[in-house]
Amino acid sequence: MIKKLQRKFVFAAMLSLLLVLGLLIGLINVLNYRTLVKEADETVSMLAEMEGNGTNQFSFGDKNAPEPHLDGTGHGQRREFPGERPYQSRYFSVTLSESGDVLESDLKNVVTVDEQTALEMAKAVAKKGRGKGFSGDYRYLGIPQDSGTRWIFLNRERELSTFRTFLWTGVGISAAGFFMVFLLLMPLSARIVRPIAQSYEKQKQFITDAGHELKTPITIIRADTDVLLEDLPGSEWIADIRTQTERLSSLTNDLIYLSRMEEEGAKPQMLDFPLSDVVSDETQPFQSVAVTQNKTFSADIQPMLTLCGDEKSIRKLVSILLDNAMKYSPEGGSIALSLKRTGRQTVLSVTNTAENLEKGSQDQLFDRFYRADASRNSETGGFGLGLAIAKAVVESHKGKIRANSDGASLTVEATFAE
Repeated sequence: MIKKLQRKFVFAAMLSLLLVLGLLIGLINVLNYRTLVKEADETVSMLAEMEGNGTNQFSFGDKNAPEPHLDGTGHGQRREFPGERPYQSRYFSVTLSESGDVLESDLKNVVTVDEQTALEMAKAVAKKGRGKGFSGDYRYLGIPQDSGTRWIFLNRERELSTFRTFLWTGVGISAAGFFMVFLLLMPLSARIVRPIAQSYEKQKQFITDAGHELKTPITIIRADTDVLLEDLPGSEWIADIRTQTERLSSLTNDLIYLSRMEEEGAKPQMLDFPLSDVVSDETQPFQSVAVTQNKTFSADIQPMLTLCGDEKSIRKLVSILLDNAMKYSPEGGSIALSLKRTGRQTVLSVTNTAENLEKGSQDQLFDRFYRADASRNSETGGFGLGLAIAKAVVESHKGKIRANSDGASLTVEATFAE
């Protein structure tokens, strides 16, 4: 249990760290990308305005420059351009007619793109129908003209390469930091859960010690009541004492057994045994119990199944599941046991009709002393420890157990892997 708590703590901490790192890296790179796109769009707009003024020698940064007629969105607006940015850019443009024919191309400001490639890129972006975007490492902008649309492509290879390098560097550093935190957290988590582990161990030790201390007085009381019943046969009070002594003895034994099963490092002796035969043997007594309680009991047991485990514990598991189903199924209800091999797993399930159960998972039934509201009465007996013991048995065999309800029935399923 403590190791499981430690693993859950480490998992929660690492998941939180992963989410925070992912959010930070994502946010930083989104902002970085938006800045890259904004600068690219501004530069393309500058080039469009420059060509719109009919010159490649437009005086950027000159407040006395003529009023530009285009700002990239089709609206006239004065813009103060930052110095040499357009002259440091590699770009080309292609003008297409409404029908897609090439009217003009200008490749004098780029050397890595030939005319055929430029025309193909222009036709491809025109087909997309978007006024701006990326085509490979080029940011493009469509400028409507009387004769068609002029597509300007700005080379952003260096900026995109820097962006990708920054992105993967950030991911790499985050991954390294994540791994280092994991290595540090593993030993630290053991120290963090140590007080809980000590408290839990003291609790189990108390239960074990108290159980052993109670055994002697319970045995004496039971012996004394047997003597009194011989002297006073039929005494209702003495018979009551005898019954409650048996219940107290059963509770003590269950608590001690559960405490031992949950001990850290405690493992039952694992040997191969005929699981099908063991389950079949344990179901026999419940056939007659079902008849006396006016209930229907059926068992579907796949033959020749074996399991490597503790036979005594598995017998107790089957007995607990069937006893629980008998106790909490209504009069005239039905109980069905199934044992089968599915792939590399062996599945033992017990289903019984039930009343007033919510649909979905019922895993709280495995908590100590828990009993559903409909079962909180003295008629059923028991203390709510049966399914807690069943869970401890299954987990000691590296299996999983779960309970599920459809509202009218309850299914408890134990799964054992090979």
